[in-house]
Amino acid sequence: MMQGLPEYLGYAIRETNDPEPKRHSFPYPEPPSKECPMSPSDPVEPLQFGWEEWIGLPDLGVPAIRAKVDTGARTSALHAFDIETFGPIAKPKVRFTVHPIPGRDDLIIPCSAPIIDRREVTSSNGEKESRFVIETKLEVNGDDWPIEITLTNRDKMNSRMLLGRQALKDHISIVATDRFLQPELSYDVYHTAKMRQSAPDRALRIAVLSREDNYSTRRLVEEGEKRGHTVEVINTTRCYMAINAMAPEVHYDGKRLPRFDAVIPRIGASVTPYGAAILRQFETIGTWCVNGSTGIVASRDKLHAHQIMARAKIGMPNTAFAASPGDTGNIIALVGTAPLIVKLLESTQGKGVVLAETRKAAESVIDAFRGLKANFLVQDFVKEAAGEDIRCLVIGGKVVASMKRTGADGDFRSNLHRGGSAKAVRITKQERETALRAAKAFDLNMAGVDLLRAETGPKVLEVNSSPGFEGIEASTGKNIVGTLYEMIETRVRPTPIRRRKVK
Repeated sequence: MMQGLPEYLGYAIRETNDPEPKRHSFPYPEPPSKECPMSPSDPVEPLQFGWEEWIGLPDLGVPAIRAKVDTGARTSALHAFDIETFGPIAKPKVRFTVHPIPGRDDLIIPCSAPIIDRREVTSSNGEKESRFVIETKLEVNGDDWPIEITLTNRDKMNSRMLLGRQALKDHISIVATDRFLQPELSYDVYHTAKMRQSAPDRALRIAVLSREDNYSTRRLVEEGEKRGHTVEVINTTRCYMAINAMAPEVHYDGKRLPRFDAVIPRIGASVTPYGAAILRQFETIGTWCVNGSTGIVASRDKLHAHQIMARAKIGMPNTAFAASPGDTGNIIALVGTAPLIVKLLESTQGKGVVLAETRKAAESVIDAFRGLKANFLVQDFVKEAAGEDIRCLVIGGKVVASMKRTGADGDFRSNLHRGGSAKAVRITKQERETALRAAKAFDLNMAGVDLLRAETGPKVLEVNSSPGFEGIEASTGKNIVGTLYEMIETRVRPTPIRRRKVK
C-alpha cells in the first residue's frame, strides 16, 4: 500500500464523487502532436474490445498485461506496490513497482512517473481510497494513446489492471460477452532479454552516501538532476539501522529512509567500518549499490588489498609486512635494496607514505611507526616511474578515462591533493587490461586504479573504491559522472525471470 503523502503534495488533493468525466472526441480537435499523430481528416478504424484484453504500457516498461474492461469505472487502475512520492515540490513524482503476471511476485517492474492528481476513488464494494493518478501511454495492436491510471494494490484481484471509461476512445465498442478481440500478447516477453533492452528510461531515486560537500558530491547531484533523477545526499554517520529478518530498514534523522533505486557510496576512510555496515543494510533491503560493501572494505585495507591482487596475479611493487619488531631486517630484505617505501595501512591521499632513501633511514622509519603501534607495509620503490603514476577510472567494466599524475617539485608522491598536476594520457593495452583486472578482483563497478609504469610492466599501487571526479574530468574534458549514471540507468532495469516448469 502507498506510503503517507508528504505535506508538500497537499495542493494536489481534491475530493471527487466520480462525476461524469469530460470525454475527448476522437480524433482530437487540437493540431497533431506526438500523443495524437492523426489529423482530423484521417479515417478512424473502429476497434472492438471484449471484457478482457491484452495491452501494453510501454512508457512503464510493461510490454504485456491482461486488463479487465470496466465501463462503470471512470479511471483505469493498475496493481502497484511500494508506492512512494519523491522529487521536487513543484514537480512531484511517484515511484512504484508492478507484478504484471499474477502469481509471479519474483518479476518486479520498477516504474516512476509524474503525479498529475490525487483522487478519492470508491471501489465496487463501497470502500474509499485516496490514490495517486499518473498519465501514461496505452498500446493496443500498433495504436497508442495517453490514459490516466490510478495506482492501488490489486493483489487480491484476478486482473492486475482495470480499464475505465477515460481510457476507451470514442470509436471503441465493447462486446461484453467476449474477450481478447484484439491481438493476444504473451507473458513470454518477460523471460527474454528483450524486456531489459526495451525498458524505458525513467526517473530514479538515488542516494549518495557522503559527509562532504565537495566537487564529486556536487557533480553527482547536478548531473543526476540534469538527467531527470532525484538525488539525495545522505550523511553516512547520521544513518542508523533496524536489523531484523522480516523488515530491515535504514533510518535517517528520525525517519525511515524510502526505497532507493540505487546508492552511490562516497564513504570517508575514517568511517569505513560504519559506512560499510550501512551499505550492507541497503544491500539486505535489495537496493542496487554502485560498489558493494565487501569491495570497499577490501580496497581500504591495504594489506588485504595486496593479498587480493597477488591472488589475482596482478602486477604490483614487491611488498612485505611483519608484526614483530625483530623482523625489520627481514622485511627489508624481502622487498629489496633501498630506496624503499614505508606506507601506513590506513594511509589515504598520500598521507602516511614515506620514502626511505637508505637502509638506515628505512629502519628508522619502521622503528618510529612501530613505536606508534601503527600497521604498515614496506614496498620496493619503482625508480623509473620518476614521481609519476597513471590513474585509470574504471566504470562498468570499461576504462572510461585515464590521466598521468606528476608530483610537485621535490615530492615523490603524485597525489593531486598534495599539489601534484595531471594531464590526459593514452594508456597501453597492457595497462588497460591490468586496470580492468584490478577492478574486477575487488568486484567494483567504479574504481580508480593507480598504476606505475615500470620496466617489467604496469604495477598497481592502489585500487580506490571512491575515486574523485574533479581531477580526471578537468584533465580529460570527459563527463565522467554522466558515464556513471549511464551505467546506473542500465543496471537498475528489470531482469528476465525463468520460466516455471509445468508439473
